Amino acid sequence: MSSTEVVFLAFFSSGFTVGFGHCVGMCGPIAVSLSLGLRQGKVLIPHLLYHAGRITTYALLGAVVGLTGSFTGVTSRIVGIQKGVMIFAGVLIILMGLAMVGWIPLGRIFTDSFRPTGFFSKAFRKLNAAPSRGAYYPAGLVLGLLPCGPVYTALVAAARAGMESGEPLQGMFSGLWLMIAFGLGTVPALLLVGRIASLGWLTKREVIYRLSSMLMIALGVYFIVKAVLF
Repeated sequence: MSSTEVVFLAFFSSGFTVGFGHCVGMCGPIAVSLSLGLRQGKVLIPHLLYHAGRITTYALLGAVVGLTGSFTGVTSRIVGIQKGVMIFAGVLIILMGLAMVGWIPLGRIFTDSFRPTGFFSKAFRKLNAAPSRGAYYPAGLVLGLLPCGPVYTALVAAARAGMESGEPLQGMFSGLWLMIAFGLGTVPALLLVGRIASLGWLTKREVIYRLSSMLMIALGVYFIVKAVLF
């Protein structure tokens, strides 16, 4: 398995575990509220549209950070500090992975509840009230911008992966596809939540959330080792 495949699988796996851990608490209420007013059997397509919008936002953000990481990689090679920059990025990923489970304090970006305010609150209410199922896609686009620690961690990792790209365009697509992988991983849990009324069956999701943080920490270690040895 190539290094690209390893990173892609790590992003998808992290998204999958984050979905059943953090996302259930953070975005579960959103998924449930989006289901309100939908007739039984008419839930799947609106939710898929919502997740498609959310993943589109992740992909665009991934493209931006991948491109940024690529430029950083080119610059670091010119000035001879590439390994130092890559190690720093790996350490940052590890620190954010530790913050995901509260082992180190890092603000409130890893909060486990949804409290929309300002722009997000107004946009969510307006789009959720729209009669057309087509409104679910832009709702996903908007809510894909919600402050979210695991997404921030994945974006840092995507920027780090972009640093290894040989050219800016390659770095952009690297970040784009890695964030798509992460977003796809979060979909199963939220689709399931959208179809149930009670979240009581997920009382042990903290364990799954910790597994996700371990995956991100392992990815950070992988990046550091690769920077040192190769």
